[in-house]
Amino acid sequence: MLLRTILAATTAATALLLPATAAHAAAEPTTPPATVSTVDTVTAADRAAAAAADPVVVVGGLIGISIAYEPIAARLRADGYRVSIYQLPNLGFGDIRESARALSSYVDQVRAATGASRVDLVTHSEGGLVSRWYVKFLGGSAKVDQYVSLGSPQYGTYVANIVNFLGLGSCAGIVACQQMTIGSSFLADLNAGDDTPGPVRWTTVRTWQDELVRPVDNAALADGATNILVQAWCPLRVVGHLGLVLDGTTYTAVRQTLADAQIRPNCFAV
Repeated sequence: MLLRTILAATTAATALLLPATAAHAAAEPTTPPATVSTVDTVTAADRAAAAAADPVVVVGGLIGISIAYEPIAARLRADGYRVSIYQLPNLGFGDIRESARALSSYVDQVRAATGASRVDLVTHSEGGLVSRWYVKFLGGSAKVDQYVSLGSPQYGTYVANIVNFLGLGSCAGIVACQQMTIGSSFLADLNAGDDTPGPVRWTTVRTWQDELVRPVDNAALADGATNILVQAWCPLRVVGHLGLVLDGTTYTAVRQTLADAQIRPNCFAV
């Protein structure tokens, strides 16, 4: 049964990697400067500040094993942050609300181990929805300082339509996939009311070349969130859905966000 589920999930993920075409996004809330600085250094003082900052929990996505997030976790550690990786239960196949409850317990463990009152969440794909449910409905707003999502389908994606087209049924029976479908009851509940509740600082990062989140602008949030489109700053930067956790330019935006610095992504970062 588990093998069949994994095969179905793999097939669904493969379908999602098919190229898709999306309309151009609305203008970003902040217009990037004509010239973006390529200077992006981290000083000893920056590292000391990071070490004293909130611990960072990297929240993975669907089929996202922990090791897949080691690259971004390693960057954060090298810059002084205390980092742990949260792998979604059952690789994220199940109910997103259950994954959010498990995340709640994990955050409490991190807070207890570090003595921190709050954590920062850097999330990828489905992990962004898991984290939003935790913040909005499970008391996370009192325990999370910064929320950063990388390619999370905040308002859903056409994944189910593609899988249905291939004759595999509704998301091949994967509950989380069904919940990430545009118009799902899960997303209706999650997106009812304020997108950015509580004192949490909300940031999203998205890319034109995202193969899994379509339309791309569904990865943005309303109600005062800071929404960063990689190509609004670096038009020639090519970053896919999985690439968001590997890309150097994307990482500079994440680090600047966590440091409460001005957002000026380094287009030449590796």
